[in-house]
Amino acid sequence: MTRRRTAGRPAALGAAPIARTGARTGARTIASAVRAAALVFGLAVMMAPAAADDPPPLTLRAAIRAALTGNPELRNFAWDFKAQDGLATQAALRPNPQLNAQAEDFAGSGASRGFTGSEFSLSISQALELGDKRRRRVELASEQRRMIEADRAIRQLDIVAEVARCFIRVAADQERSALAERAVTLATAMRDEVQKRVDAARSPLAEASRAGIQLARARLDRQQVERRLAGDRQRLAALWGDETPAFASVSAALYRLPAVGDYRLLRDQLVRNPDLSRFVSAARLRDAQLRLARAQGVPNLTVEAGLRRNQDSDSQGLLFALQLPLAVNDRNHGNVDAAGAERDRLDADQAALALRLKTELFALHQQLAQARAEVEGLEREILPRAHEALAQARYAWQRGRYGYLEWVDVQRELLAVERQHIDAAEQYHLQLAEIERLTGEALADALPEPLPPSTATGAPPP
Repeated sequence: MTRRRTAGRPAALGAAPIARTGARTGARTIASAVRAAALVFGLAVMMAPAAADDPPPLTLRAAIRAALTGNPELRNFAWDFKAQDGLATQAALRPNPQLNAQAEDFAGSGASRGFTGSEFSLSISQALELGDKRRRRVELASEQRRMIEADRAIRQLDIVAEVARCFIRVAADQERSALAERAVTLATAMRDEVQKRVDAARSPLAEASRAGIQLARARLDRQQVERRLAGDRQRLAALWGDETPAFASVSAALYRLPAVGDYRLLRDQLVRNPDLSRFVSAARLRDAQLRLARAQGVPNLTVEAGLRRNQDSDSQGLLFALQLPLAVNDRNHGNVDAAGAERDRLDADQAALALRLKTELFALHQQLAQARAEVEGLEREILPRAHEALAQARYAWQRGRYGYLEWVDVQRELLAVERQHIDAAEQYHLQLAEIERLTGEALADALPEPLPPSTATGAPPP
């Protein structure tokens, strides 16, 4: 017996593609992610006609754009940029000139009595920064801004990935809700048939009570699934700052599984991982810090010029002075060594992260293969047999060859297989989303065309 899909089940679903990141390519990365996500998720249209007053199903493209526009965490980056702009302005400033006034040999005794033999000087001094300190400060501020840009781009991609995960969960919850509704329908039909047999004195009254209990439990399960769906819809809407979801459903298909390449091919794509790419910006930042530390080890030259007056001789003259600290004790070696160590550690951290990502990618690839095998096995063998077994059990029960418990067991087994099918498909797309987040680009470059509605409502594709 062929397995019938519920109305409203679309034809194709994939995980949200995540493209390469970087401070200079963040905008193109997000645009690519939105376009690719729309390709994967937006191909299928919900087949059940929506009511005139219901909002249209939410697409992943719309969800991603809403999150990138309204996510509170992304909006907070504006304050980071504003603060960094202030630091950049401060870094570009030169030292202020200094006004010096000095009086000597006054209010003493003898020739220094009163102001008769005193000397007055008025001068302006200016510290001249040597070693390109100002330039190094400006470079450091610029690299710090690039780091914020890189962090924002990574956070944007994290938000896109989180939208994809929540979107997949809502799509799976919709399937579970439809399955729970079918379970209530089956339990209702079973109770009615059992009641007819009881009324005809062909079955004991206990079977009618059991059928009523089965129906009540199915209704409780449906309520639980609906609450879970409501919670996941709320979590999805919260990603763009909505307290109440404005959508009733999502437009997605859970049972079309995009193909995934070999592990070695995916491993080579890890160089595009956004977190690894961030190390490029971090390395430039550490290099700028190291250059600034070395520049700060060069003493500054102070130039002073002014006028000096001698009251005793009623004369005045120009004053000029140079001040240069002798770099005997403090050459900023400690800060230079610390900045160099931080730079070297960055390379070690990058190597450790690359190893961890490879290990995680391998585990995800194995889980993805298992989920695909489970979905295909369920669709190819188990689900058709489970539907056939239910029809046979009902036929046998109606003719008295099966008892009520045997019929109920077959029905429970079918529902359990249906739930397993939904869980396996959901896990496939969640694992695919994680792999795409790790590799930094979409895996499904050539997606199959969606099934037409007439085919999608029939048996699942092999």
